[in-house]
Amino acid sequence: MGQGRTISGAMCVLLACTALLIWLGLSGIQRGDELEGGSYASRQIVWLVLGAGSAAIAWALPYQRLKPWSYPFYVAAVALLVAVYFFPAKQGARRWIPVGPLSVQPSELAKLALILALGHYLMFRRNHRTVLGLIPPFAMTVIPVLLILKEPDLGTSLLFFPVLYAMLFIAGAKRWHLMATVAAGIALLPVLWICMSAEQKSRVTAVFQQHDGGKPDPGDGYHLYQSKQLLALGGTWGSELNGMPLDDLAAYRLPAGRTDFVYCLVGERYGLWGTLGTLAVFSCFVITGLHVAAATRDPFGRLLATGIVAILTAQVLINTSMTVGLSPITGLTLPLMSYGGSSLVTTAFSIGLLLNIARSPGFDVAGQPFQFGDE
Repeated sequence: MGQGRTISGAMCVLLACTALLIWLGLSGIQRGDELEGGSYASRQIVWLVLGAGSAAIAWALPYQRLKPWSYPFYVAAVALLVAVYFFPAKQGARRWIPVGPLSVQPSELAKLALILALGHYLMFRRNHRTVLGLIPPFAMTVIPVLLILKEPDLGTSLLFFPVLYAMLFIAGAKRWHLMATVAAGIALLPVLWICMSAEQKSRVTAVFQQHDGGKPDPGDGYHLYQSKQLLALGGTWGSELNGMPLDDLAAYRLPAGRTDFVYCLVGERYGLWGTLGTLAVFSCFVITGLHVAAATRDPFGRLLATGIVAILTAQVLINTSMTVGLSPITGLTLPLMSYGGSSLVTTAFSIGLLLNIARSPGFDVAGQPFQFGDE
């Protein structure tokens, strides 16, 4: 009986956090419509319906059935990442595959595909307790990262390695192996800099050359300047409570405000307390997700839950830090809040999986040491 209450409690917390984040996102998108015109908020509701459907499917089907399909799904996701290069570029990037009136972003599918594939591989200790055994999971991670970097999409590519390391750590990989690979990665940062496009380099340097005076020219720290202006305009309580009308809406125009910078729009509308509240809700979601992972005896389920929580955490940290100028602008959306179809539907499916794991028979409220498949 206690187990049932705990499972229901975890699921209720996850659902409540999801609903709050969706509401905050819709409020921010609606504020963007007011500042720049458009009807993105109503379109986002359509994507929310599709996302709810994908979450329902992930919640209803036993997640163990995904195990035999994890590798084929990964191969299909990589094939789609290659396929984007056969379609015309959009806004200087090749990230989307047109499907009728819609566009699908394969990199969003690749995030989920990697979690499933790594979860399948890392179930067994013999697969990753040696240096040679670490080659397959790193190869599975590097392949989509390189393809996504070439699109170019620096933001999404940054999410894959936090997922890899979190899942390796939970699966019991040797710590000195992990530290050695981290050191090697740091040593290769100059190579990454050389491979980055001029636009990506300018976004990195913009963090260290932030404008404190007048408005910069578009493309030269403009997004960051405008995002700070909106956050400052919101103040402590936000325009929703202050009721201050904007004299010049064009002065606060923020390109990609409803996608990459929706956090700023929430800050403008609900002020400092709105931004802190958003982070608090995300934190509550992450803590509950980690509890689900710790309380799951099934190795595959624990690894899936860890991967889902890791990728959402990394995405939130990168997006919110770039919004306030603590990291380069990478074009990364905020989960559940930013406008967009592929991201929302994929995130909803991932949350459905997390709920599925929380209600599965292998869920133990007390938590158990990790049980490897070959022990």
